[in-house]
Formats: sequence, C-alpha cells, structure tokens
Amino acid sequence: MIKQAYPQEIEEQMLNFYNSLSEKDRRRYAAIEATKLDYGGDSYICRILQCDAKTITRGQSDLNNKLSKEARIRKSGAGRKLAVDEINGLDDAFLSVIADHMAGSPMDETIKWTNLSHKAIAERLQEKGISVSVTVVKQLLKKHNFRSRQAFKSEAGKKNIPHRDEQFKNIHQLKQVFTDAGNPVLSMDVKKKS
Repeated sequence: MIKQAYPQEIEEQMLNFYNSLSEKDRRRYAAIEATKLDYGGDSYICRILQCDAKTITRGQSDLNNKLSKEARIRKSGAGRKLAVDEINGLDDAFLSVIADHMAGSPMDETIKWTNLSHKAIAERLQEKGISVSVTVVKQLLKKHNFRSRQAFKSEAGKKNIPHRDEQFKNIHQLKQVFTDAGNPVLSMDVKKKS
C-alpha cells in the first residue's frame, strides 16, 4: 500500500485541480493518476482526491473506450427531473387553483393570463397538499402557455379602495349560477363610460 507517493504540496494541487473539473473529467483524471502508480495506487488516489473507488473504476472504463470530444458532460436525460414532470396530479391541481383567476384575449384564444401572483399560486397549491416553489409555478405557467400581463392603470395604485374585490366576487357567483344552470357565460372586459 502506498502511503505517500507525492509531496504534500503536489497532493493539495491535485485535489484543487480535481475539484475544478466536470464529473466526467474527474473520473478520467483519477483513473490516469491511479494508473501511474503500482499496487495500492487506487486507494492512495481515492484518499488524496477524496473520491470513491468506483469513480476510478468508471474512469478506467471511460479511458479504455475511444474518447471523443463531447458537447454534453452528462448523458442525455441524466440529471434531476423537473418537478413539473414528476409530481403526480400537479397539472390538475394547478388548473383548478387558477380556474377562477384566468383571463384571455377576446381576439386570440391562445393568449391567456392569470391575476394571481406566483407566490399566491404556490400557497394555494400548498393548501391542496402540493408543496412547490415559485420556480415550479413559473414552469407550470409556461407549460400551459400563460403569458405575463402588465396592467397600465395609473389611478388604481393611488387610491385605497376598501371594497375593491366585491365586484369580482359578484361576477364569480353569477358565473357559477349560470354555469350550474347549463347556460352559456360570456365575459367582457370593458371600460366604464362616464
């Protein structure tokens, strides 16, 4: 067993270099260094580079195959999967959460948006037992083709209107009554004329 093949300073440089490499290059570098040494070289390099013996074995396997320059570091499809694709029932829960908070363009049915913030959607999903981050909410909005919408109201922010949401609650209740009765509902966003 090799106790110390290289001076302490070289060992520290090797570890520093090893930590700067990608996952695939780490394996290959560890394998090359272990191959330079005789019996006990694998365990010595594992100790210096603070890696597992499997890392060296995989690196040696990589080196035995013909190497080529690859654009990808990991195999296609490797890495952590998106929560949007992994959490069961997430799409249905998301759509039910924003069902009463969606709007769209009357001229283009592909343009739609929601008046809920990313944080509010995440909180409502949490109430349904699905814990997601704001980042996942953004991915859901993108997946379901929601767009950002900038409101250009200059007066709304200046006044504190105490019963601001009553009209929206009333519209929602009327919409529900008509929908339950099997009647069609048409929603129009128009300016109030004085």
